[in-house]
Amino acid sequence: MTGHVDGRAAPRAEGAAAVPLLVVVDPVARSTDGESVRIARDVLRAGSPGMKLSLPEGPDAVARALARRGGRRPVLVGNDRALLRAVRLLHHERTLEHTALSVVPVGNGPSIALARSLGLPLDAVSAARTVLRGTARPLDLLVDDEGEVVLGGLRLERDAAPAAPSAPAATTAPPEGTASLPPPWRRLCHSLARTVLAGGARAGGGPHQAADEPSAVPLPQRLRVVADETVLTGPDRPVTELAVRTAQGTGWAEVVVQPAHAEVPARARARTVTVAASGGEGFRYRPDTQPPSAPVPVRTWTLSPGAWHLVLPAD
Repeated sequence: MTGHVDGRAAPRAEGAAAVPLLVVVDPVARSTDGESVRIARDVLRAGSPGMKLSLPEGPDAVARALARRGGRRPVLVGNDRALLRAVRLLHHERTLEHTALSVVPVGNGPSIALARSLGLPLDAVSAARTVLRGTARPLDLLVDDEGEVVLGGLRLERDAAPAAPSAPAATTAPPEGTASLPPPWRRLCHSLARTVLAGGARAGGGPHQAADEPSAVPLPQRLRVVADETVLTGPDRPVTELAVRTAQGTGWAEVVVQPAHAEVPARARARTVTVAASGGEGFRYRPDTQPPSAPVPVRTWTLSPGAWHLVLPAD
């Protein structure tokens, strides 16, 4: 594939025989699914005799291996976290835009959900064949005001409502007649009695929710959300949902905001999205499939069209 991004030539995902491969196997992939790693390695080695294999022992060693790739085309074998770390490294190196990155996803369903959403094959043979025969396609990403990247999207991390304090244990007398029953039957009667009492308390709205039982109702958060120059919501309209994602192929980010007291969410497309919390409380968000962030008072994300290239199956 030959193309241009911002007036510059896009990277090429040429055949493995033309550009030697550097295959970097994330240590988590080796420990979770060594068989898939072996299959991918054998397919890549058969299609690229000059392939170099790197087996780093940790994230820092993975970063060093990628940084020292020279003229080799990088191939990452690992899950979504390994993919995100690799993209961040290339972004901070300022080589991301000119690198055709290949990925062989290895992991369980949730750990490779991002890879699936990006269009990567999930079985080792198909993914390795894509490395050898695929096409580098330009993809968008979001870059925040601290230089961190988001590949697929982010969403508001909702704080759960605090659980109601648990009531003291009931001190009711045992059901009449149970004292004369054998111990197993006596315990069963006591258990049934406790269940009936607890169920009645919950049905009547009594404060008998267990202290460690999380509430299903999130607390609305008061945020100001601005998409480009359009204010989607302000502190006077608390929200329960916020999502920003890259709408690949459109050059825009999609923003969805769900106010707490409205049935229809506010939607917009924008290049820049700013979210600010009112009262200095801060808000947390979950980027891609990563753990939630620490609370931040304000954050701005800017869409960068065609900022990176991923080798995907050819049409």
